Amino acid sequence: MESSLAREEIFEIEQNELAGKYLTFSLNGEEYGIGILQVREIIGVMPVTSVPRTPSFVKGVINLRGKVIPIVDLRLKFGLPEADCTDRTSVVVVDAYSRVGRVQIGIVVDHVSEVVNVTGDQIEAPPEFGASVDTGYILGMAKTERDVKILLDMDRVLSVEQMVVLDQA
Repeated sequence: MESSLAREEIFEIEQNELAGKYLTFSLNGEEYGIGILQVREIIGVMPVTSVPRTPSFVKGVINLRGKVIPIVDLRLKFGLPEADCTDRTSVVVVDAYSRVGRVQIGIVVDHVSEVVNVTGDQIEAPPEFGASVDTGYILGMAKTERDVKILLDMDRVLSVEQMVVLDQA
């Protein structure tokens, strides 16, 4: 009980730090958000060059104005079923930081929704599902008028080892 109380107290302090603008997008009918400051640009799906011996969620790389950008299918990374691309499928190019440094990654999403302003009092701590479920990549749950959006920490969506693989791609 003490650890969950301490977690709640710590999260109350972080709520105001998490407040801000988030780019929201859909994956498999669920809404997610990424801090707008991590978003570099949003592009349409383009041809991807596959890279051998990468995890299945790494679709490959693209050449974006002379810069090679690894492409990650967020559906596959999250264990969701793969989906065909539609005219609404987008690639969100984000900056992710880890011990290996800054990496630009393109994440494939079903469709981009909107930019929303989330206040600290709209954000709750991620639910605890037990030790076997890793929710460390979730910043919080944003309660809006219509639904709940899962706020992602793009620096933690991929593990350090996965970031190294993307950096080498």
